[in-house]
Amino acid sequence: MTQAHGHITAGTHLFPIRVYFEDTDAAGIVYYARYLHFLERARTEMMRCLGTPHAQMTADHGVLFAVRRCEIDYLAPAKLDDLLEVRTRIAEIRGASLIVEQRVQRDRTLVQGLVRLACMTPAGQAARIPPVIGNGLRRFAGDEQQ
Repeated sequence: MTQAHGHITAGTHLFPIRVYFEDTDAAGIVYYARYLHFLERARTEMMRCLGTPHAQMTADHGVLFAVRRCEIDYLAPAKLDDLLEVRTRIAEIRGASLIVEQRVQRDRTLVQGLVRLACMTPAGQAARIPPVIGNGLRRFAGDEQQ
């Protein structure tokens, strides 16, 4: 297993990311769709920090998470060379889905998003979140209720 990037503090995964030229438009401002990439990377690293990288989750449990819904608010722009931090926390865990709150920050919140992830098989069928994964997510979220 490769080393995870970012760290967890008080139920929130913190993931640093630098804005590169490829992330920006002609004016040097982060292109709106790139934020979805930043959020995805942060969620992937959060799962790795929790000890369940996506490839292992599929290999060991036959499931994966897919984005079912994404709401995103753009509050202020990020620019070339900015050092940003993506903050990810789990807002809700259900039997076959979870809701993740994410914020991209610099000196303030630039983008905030709410992402619903569905647990599914590689064939695209809905699946319950395996107990070992669900329990780890609940511990991370600070909700010990099983």
